[in-house]
Amino acid sequence: MDQLGSAGWKAIDADVSEESSPHVLARHVGRAVGRKLSQLPHDKRVALANQIISLLASDPPELSAEDSVELIADGPRQLLALAEQEAPGVYAIRPLTPLSETALITNSPEDPSLGSELRAELATADRIDLLCAFVKWYGLRVLEDSLRAAKDRGVPIRVITTTYIGATDRHALDRLVRDFGAEVKVNYELRSTRLHAKAWLFRRNSGFDTAYVGSSNLSKAALLDGLEWNVRLSSVATPTVLNKFEATFDAYWNDSSFERYDPDGDRERLDQALAQASGTDTTADLKISLSGLEVRPFPHQKDMLERLRVEREIRCRNRNLLVAATGTGKTVMAALDYRNLRKAMKNGNPRLLFVAHRREILKQSLRTYREVLDDASFGELLYGGEDPREWSHVFASVQSLNVRRLEQLAPDHFDIIVIDEFHHATAATYRRVIEHFKPQQLLGLTATPERMDGRNVQDEFFDGRIAAEMRLWEALENDLLCPFHYFGIPDGTDLTNLGWQRGTYNDRDLEELYTGSEAPRRARLVLKQILDKVAHPAAMRALGFCVGKTHARFMADYFCQAGIQSIALDSDSPATVRAQALADLRAGKLQAIFSVDLFNEGLDIPDVDTLLLLRPTGSATVFLQQLGRGLRRTETKPVLTVLDFIGQHRAEFRFEEQFRALTNLSRNRLVDHIKHDFPQLPSGCQILLEGKSKDLVLDNIRTQLNATVKTLVKEVQDYRTPRLADYLRESRRELKELYKGSNSWTTVLRKTGAIHEAAPPGEEALLKRVHAFLHVDDHDRAQAYLRLLSDDASPYRDLPPTDQAYARMLFFNLWDNGGGFTNFHEGLESLRAQPAVRDELRQVLSYVMDEYDHFPIPLSGPHADIPLKVHSAYNRSEILAALGVARFGGQMPRSFAQGVQWVEDIKTDALLITLEKNEKDFSPTVRYKDYALSPTLFHWESQNATAENSPTGLRYQRHAQEGSHVLLFVRRYKDTDIGKAHPWMLLGPAAYEGHTGSKPMAITWRLEHELPADVWTYSAITSG
Repeated sequence: MDQLGSAGWKAIDADVSEESSPHVLARHVGRAVGRKLSQLPHDKRVALANQIISLLASDPPELSAEDSVELIADGPRQLLALAEQEAPGVYAIRPLTPLSETALITNSPEDPSLGSELRAELATADRIDLLCAFVKWYGLRVLEDSLRAAKDRGVPIRVITTTYIGATDRHALDRLVRDFGAEVKVNYELRSTRLHAKAWLFRRNSGFDTAYVGSSNLSKAALLDGLEWNVRLSSVATPTVLNKFEATFDAYWNDSSFERYDPDGDRERLDQALAQASGTDTTADLKISLSGLEVRPFPHQKDMLERLRVEREIRCRNRNLLVAATGTGKTVMAALDYRNLRKAMKNGNPRLLFVAHRREILKQSLRTYREVLDDASFGELLYGGEDPREWSHVFASVQSLNVRRLEQLAPDHFDIIVIDEFHHATAATYRRVIEHFKPQQLLGLTATPERMDGRNVQDEFFDGRIAAEMRLWEALENDLLCPFHYFGIPDGTDLTNLGWQRGTYNDRDLEELYTGSEAPRRARLVLKQILDKVAHPAAMRALGFCVGKTHARFMADYFCQAGIQSIALDSDSPATVRAQALADLRAGKLQAIFSVDLFNEGLDIPDVDTLLLLRPTGSATVFLQQLGRGLRRTETKPVLTVLDFIGQHRAEFRFEEQFRALTNLSRNRLVDHIKHDFPQLPSGCQILLEGKSKDLVLDNIRTQLNATVKTLVKEVQDYRTPRLADYLRESRRELKELYKGSNSWTTVLRKTGAIHEAAPPGEEALLKRVHAFLHVDDHDRAQAYLRLLSDDASPYRDLPPTDQAYARMLFFNLWDNGGGFTNFHEGLESLRAQPAVRDELRQVLSYVMDEYDHFPIPLSGPHADIPLKVHSAYNRSEILAALGVARFGGQMPRSFAQGVQWVEDIKTDALLITLEKNEKDFSPTVRYKDYALSPTLFHWESQNATAENSPTGLRYQRHAQEGSHVLLFVRRYKDTDIGKAHPWMLLGPAAYEGHTGSKPMAITWRLEHELPADVWTYSAITSG
């Protein structure tokens, strides 16, 4: 007992007395001994404990029978392996690395080979998943005995692989399926290499799961003797990593881009894809693949097609412009759109005219339509000497549609007209076609809607609207554009005293500043940054964007003097000069072109690899136009370098617009990402704000975030407009900025003096609830709310049932605690005395009705009478009111805090899901609780107390048999940028698919409706 030490005995002595009972003494001795034992190694703890027990046993105190003790057996040992009887009397070998430990395996002589470790892992696994870029025949042979044994034990094996560089052996995949019972999925994508991962996951019913992640594909060299690095992981040492592994693998497995491989039906397709990927298929361009498989849009294409549908079917706009960068599949979208229209229109085979200006585009477009429609005889060419015979589906060059030809065709001959490269529309040849025909649907396609004269084609032909524009971050996430490296560089220029007009600097003041006494210093800085950031300045192909003609000429002259061949171009430059300059830039004879407002297609040069942003760009549209000039992919351009020179700006200048366009971040989250140097950008991209530029940008965005009522009042006075929509357009502010804190439009107008009448009682409290209507995004709800807010609104009791349901939603949106009223009629009637509140709400609803971009789908079946739309957003008050939970004398929305609600009256579970639950302190364990596995499968974790055999758990599992229902609602974040609760999107009805675990249950739900593309992107473990 000497090991207890004198300090330990003194502590005991202080706690006991002569009168202490043996039990008290034993308790205090035990505590002291326990503290000492906890500080010792395992083997010494066991030895000391047994020594104490032996002493007690040799001179036992007064102990009762139930207090008797026994010696501790030889110390406990950690489980190292699992013995699995593969055959009578034969037990599996175990890996040299214990199941609970991690290790780095390098195939070095002192390490076990990866192949031998995998054989041992395969012997005891209950489920096996493999992810690798390619599978080789001889690699499979290394593991064949273990794989066959796994098949004999009934172990499920899943394999995901690709056609990367044509390296996969098709016979190896055939054998995986036929001989080893594996399910195999293949990514046939040739546009980009979408899978480089190499990893194995071994799941065991015991919970001792292991994984290998590293450099090894399934090849002989990788498994036996190659210089490969692979990390062995375990569920004991790295549980969150294995959770992420399984979630990500399941997401890939359910992704439509990974297609199930059947050796009998898919071998020819795989052989052709492998030949194309390896460059040995010389006939690939001549083939039309009519496989019978439906061509499905990529997420970014699905997103744009949905917005196009909203414009047509909800806003009744039949002339629409679709804007997307070259290489992102505009023609595929047009063909998919035609396929959709063909299903929707009364004429099941609408007549189509597709117009382009080059034969190559026409032929490729015709081929695309044939593949999408799975019809090798679809369409006819009208070009040169080729004339259509049927004139039903015509792919025509604009030159062939001359005056004589148009006179032969009735204005309504074609139901649908698609015009490619619509930025040419102002040319006489295109305008003639547009003005002659009167189709049911006109669709314009372009990458660059901007014109030389500063106007945009959408202003002239589409009432100023772009129906669907591809978001930059979507294209980058989907690997459609060249990744960029953006550098924000402080240039020391003070712009705070320059003139400011209508949301931008005065161009004359800017040009004087950039060509004045400070010009040489700034030009030297630009040149220095090029030498620092561009790998080979003499070989670069750069575009510099200047504020004016003098500025462009100054920069070109300065660069030429420094030995970098450059030229200035502007609207006065002759066409021959512009054409020659572009040719010289392509050929490498010029290194830079400095331009002024030249954003037309003539500057859409794929080889551009450097952009110099030499003037402030407060407009996200202009910024993206400039960036788009360099984002075209080429085989020789690994990255686009963007040098943005940042000065000291006026408070009115807004940096956040361009950064939000780059990142898809809301303003509050943008600040956090800037502070942490943008940790979550699309693959290959980076944004670096150097030196003082980071502080300049952060201070600017924080200023905009902290816009006070005083700031807003001054802006409204400057713009001199009492109408909300006009102010938002002029100021370029977002609607929600008005509603931070207790702000409102009426409050601002009262402070400007635009409203003279005194505020009636209750107005202030109601104005604080206007923010609860900013998310309204379906036509029926908005129109119902507008009727209820009109001057001649019908009393609640006289409303039809549907409008009464919307009235209850409106009521609880305004008074989420009941407002002290005794019924709905009383509350809604009180609004008649609130003209300013009703006018503001009507303006807000009219504005948001023109902004939403998801197509609302009515609920059907047992939920047909519920006034909720699938893919529309609702706050807690609206959800509870619509489901009949919120009611007088019962539940009030303000007191509702849980994320699940059982609604007995309609036998429905409403699950309210927040994806990113811990925004300020992100934890990797949180992200893998609730997420989308595919556009139709959603993984959800129940409340911690829900056991699989509890009434609630059983109801989830048996809802279909027992006649109950499940509705899923999802939101990405808990709060909005203005600190208000974020609304949920209704994903719609869901059906139980399966679950694992208990307390909590991890349930997979199958959605009745596919997720919208943007929701799939942010709710999936991995996207693209």
